[in-house]
Amino acid sequence: MEKLIFNTLKGRLETIAIECTEQNTTWFDDAEDDNAICAITDYEGCLLISEWGYDYPIMVDGVTRADIEYDRHKAYEIKCWWEGGS
Repeated sequence: MEKLIFNTLKGRLETIAIECTEQNTTWFDDAEDDNAICAITDYEGCLLISEWGYDYPIMVDGVTRADIEYDRHKAYEIKCWWEGGS
C-alpha cells in the first residue's frame, strides 16, 4: 500500500510503499483529539508517527518503536520536537 508521508530527513512529502501489520505497528485507540497519536510504525530503520487528524504521518530517521518503548507520549514528544513546538 502506498502512503504519503512527511520525510523529516528530506524536509518534504514523499510516497512510500508500506504495509502496516501487527509486527511493525503499534496502534492506539483511545484518542482524545485529532492531534493524538493513533499509530507508530517501524519502517526501514525509521519511525512513522501517525495522528488521528488529517496531517501526514511523519517519518523520523534512526528511531524505532523499541527505542521509545512503544510509548505514544514519547512519539508525541518526538513529533513536537520536529515540528518546533512543545
